[in-house]
Amino acid sequence: MFGYRVPAPNEALLISGRKQRGADALPFKIVTGHGVFVAPIFSKATRLTLAMQEAEVVEDCYTQQGLTLAVQAVIAFKVGDDHESIAAAARRFQGDQGQMSTLVGRIFSGHLRSIIGSMTVESIIREQQTLADAIVDASKTEMARIGLAVDSLQISSIDDKGVGYIRALAAPHQARVNQEAKVAQAAADRQSAEAQQESVRHQAEYARQTAIAQAQYQAEIDQAQQTAAQAGPLASARAAQEVLAERALVAAKNAELREAELIAEVVRPAEAEAQRIRALARAEADATKLSAEAAAAQDRIALDQAIIEKLPDMLRAAAEGLQGANVTVLDGAEGLNSVVASLAAQGLTMLETIRNGLHVEPAGRPGNAVAPISPKSVA
Repeated sequence: MFGYRVPAPNEALLISGRKQRGADALPFKIVTGHGVFVAPIFSKATRLTLAMQEAEVVEDCYTQQGLTLAVQAVIAFKVGDDHESIAAAARRFQGDQGQMSTLVGRIFSGHLRSIIGSMTVESIIREQQTLADAIVDASKTEMARIGLAVDSLQISSIDDKGVGYIRALAAPHQARVNQEAKVAQAAADRQSAEAQQESVRHQAEYARQTAIAQAQYQAEIDQAQQTAAQAGPLASARAAQEVLAERALVAAKNAELREAELIAEVVRPAEAEAQRIRALARAEADATKLSAEAAAAQDRIALDQAIIEKLPDMLRAAAEGLQGANVTVLDGAEGLNSVVASLAAQGLTMLETIRNGLHVEPAGRPGNAVAPISPKSVA
């Protein structure tokens, strides 16, 4: 927009041309961090850098011992952020801001010579940070008066201009450092040798393990190949064994079948024949027994018939024997009948006794003859 000005983050905008109020009022207005409207013709705006700047100091300084040292230092500075510092820097450097580095270099050169003159070479070398802090502290008042602030000061180099004093100071330390360096190098070499030997041992152990592993792998491969090569014959042998086993089972079945056939064809008929023969023998024995019993029965029947046929004669003989005997018959005819009945009863009793006591001999063998009945046996 026409007349509107905005300063950069590392800039301060100085607006002049309008009268500022107050006894302590500046002849210009300071604007930072925001924009402002600048009336054309009536006001003028200029910019003051607030960025970090650098000044270099190269100075020959005399030490407390009278030795000359070429000291080089670098100062980092900038305009202060407060309005007082900006106003002070603007009054001095607004026309030529490049003069800031030159003025700062001159200020620090004086303080550098002053402080180094109160120090020895040894303290300067050993306490460079102390030297830098002392120079900054000594320059703060002057730097603040012109609106500048020092961020840091670094001693970049110190040289005795070829005298060799600094080198001589460093010689014992350098010798100690060299000795320590040699010791450290020897230790490093020893450690390196040990590390190399350890590496060789590890490599040898790794090679041994690798060789063992390769041998194991090769053995497994060979075994697998042998197993694969033997798989066919083994399979054939197993198949043959299975065939033989099946054949054995078939032979056993055939034997069982043949045994069953033999039992059915030979044993069973033989047992049936033997049973038939035993049955026939038993039948024949039973028949023989029955025949013998029948023959005995027939013999008894024949004997009984013979006795019966002889009985009248026996009775007749008994009667004849009684003819001359003195027999008293009581009761007349009834008494006589009783006698006759008694005689008949005695004859029957004798017949039964003879029958029971008779032993019939088998055919073809002499039998017991029937004893004749004596008339005296009849009572």
